[in-house]
Amino acid sequence: MPIEGLVLDETRFVDLLGKLIGESRHLQNNPPEFVPCEDRAARHVLEVLDPLGEDAGGPLRIRRVTYAEGRSNIIVEYPGEQDGGVISFVGCHMDVVTANPDTWTFDPFSLSIDGDKLRGRGTTDCLGHVALVTEFFRQLAVSRPKLKRTVVGVYIANEENSKVLGIGIDEMVSRGLLDGLKGGPLYWVDVADSQPCVGTGGIVAWSLKAYGKMFHSGLPHKSINPMELGMAALTYMQDRFYADFPPHPDEERYGFATSSTMKPTQWSYPGGSINQIPGEATICGDCRVTPFYDVNQVMTKLKQYVDDLNSASSGALESLPTRGPYSKYVLPDEGLRGRLELSFFDSFSKGIACNLDSDGFKAMDTAFTKVYGYCKPYAITGSLPCIRELQDEGYDVQCIGFGRMATYHANDEYALLSDFQKGFEVMRELVLAHNT
Repeated sequence: MPIEGLVLDETRFVDLLGKLIGESRHLQNNPPEFVPCEDRAARHVLEVLDPLGEDAGGPLRIRRVTYAEGRSNIIVEYPGEQDGGVISFVGCHMDVVTANPDTWTFDPFSLSIDGDKLRGRGTTDCLGHVALVTEFFRQLAVSRPKLKRTVVGVYIANEENSKVLGIGIDEMVSRGLLDGLKGGPLYWVDVADSQPCVGTGGIVAWSLKAYGKMFHSGLPHKSINPMELGMAALTYMQDRFYADFPPHPDEERYGFATSSTMKPTQWSYPGGSINQIPGEATICGDCRVTPFYDVNQVMTKLKQYVDDLNSASSGALESLPTRGPYSKYVLPDEGLRGRLELSFFDSFSKGIACNLDSDGFKAMDTAFTKVYGYCKPYAITGSLPCIRELQDEGYDVQCIGFGRMATYHANDEYALLSDFQKGFEVMRELVLAHNT
């Protein structure tokens, strides 16, 4: 059968997805409590593909790559003509985020079907894509179309925990196993809503600790309230952040939903009685940064804001607005000043702006337009930590995916079978676009 005739085999796709979701309890990635065993998912993928591999007389070149016990990656190739180039589908990962069955209305660890809905942990992120890419390569191997370009699929381990290195795609890249993919477009298959995602944000996660003076709440003029100090300092920092990182002209071209942002997300203090002003309090939050700004520059600026507040010579702390006439951040008679301490979490990463002028993007525009009747790329300041590193290494990274954005990392996760049907068509059209 020529590649133009390939369509998703719903029965095989759903059967494989059911096996993968059935393993999702063991694929949860949140160490130390949950360390995934991606081998359990890889086994089902290989049960489909191995009978079509070169060792069995088929066309597929299959390689299982493991850097940690039980945690496989898989590279599969459908060969095209010699020196005909390459097109790759990368990123469909075999780990999932955790799920608490008590907060779901159905079992997260088994596939259930409700009309068009495919329900369970991993249906959208990202086991549905694992099943989709597997079915696509199975059909290539069975139909054996003649292609100019080699088609490569890369299934990865450990996408949900980018803090831990040396297990997944970062290690494959560092060892040069994917160097050949630089010769063509790399389609990252792990986004949502069935249109190209052409931009993501960088993230800088921060902690701002405010130190004051503990005292009885009936005598606030004798204390330095760290909660009030923290709120005022955060406002000061946000004002400077939005002045230093305003909306960038390229954000409109990419369709970013928001420009760069800085906001608090958590608040904590050591505890104490309700009538006691604490001695310290901590605000945590993040900056989401469009890819046209450097996250390292953001961190440098945040440090500068705090240094200015802590500097007695700058007068910045003294100029902060107080909460009423008895709120103070400086107690001159006691020689005390409030103090701020800024630190960063390890989870910072750069955003990505896909190359809108590359052949990879042009083919994507053609494919989505043919399947959906239109192509409407979008960009968000959500983060995909792995892909900026690929872009920096010289890969033409483009992002596609067919799950549901509203259910990513959420309770009651689901995806739509109809979305995967069209996703299969998009993959087919991408291969066709790069072979004409």
